[in-house]
Amino acid sequence: MGLALDEARTAGEAGDVPVGAVVLSPTGDVIGVGRNRREADGDPTAHAEILALREAGQHLGGWRLTGCTLVVTLEPCTMCAGAIVLARVPQLVLGAWDEKAGACGSTRDVVRDSRLNHQVRVTGGVRGQEAVTMLREFFDQRR
Repeated sequence: MGLALDEARTAGEAGDVPVGAVVLSPTGDVIGVGRNRREADGDPTAHAEILALREAGQHLGGWRLTGCTLVVTLEPCTMCAGAIVLARVPQLVLGAWDEKAGACGSTRDVVRDSRLNHQVRVTGGVRGQEAVTMLREFFDQRR
């Protein structure tokens, strides 16, 4: 989570919402890193999770991320939750819950929907207060 928080901090300094993500291999090696780049890239899909998943897939040479863990500072949105399921990521570790747009247990629960062909184990609240503080400070500076 420390590396994901570092990525989030970098995103915030660049003017993007401070969210960072890291994909760990089954052996615990970092194989994908991402931070929000929507503003920087002008890309509505450039969420931290999507970028980290892409990098991990390139590293592994395929789209199936079985055995990997995604660590992210903020509960993923519906788009990212869908990508997590489609990539077959078995474990998600998140920092702060997103009561407005979270799709991993807050407003909906895409990653644990039994109607889908894959479900994800979710561990929430890991260093969540640090993530919340970073997000609050980011949005306070913009108001």
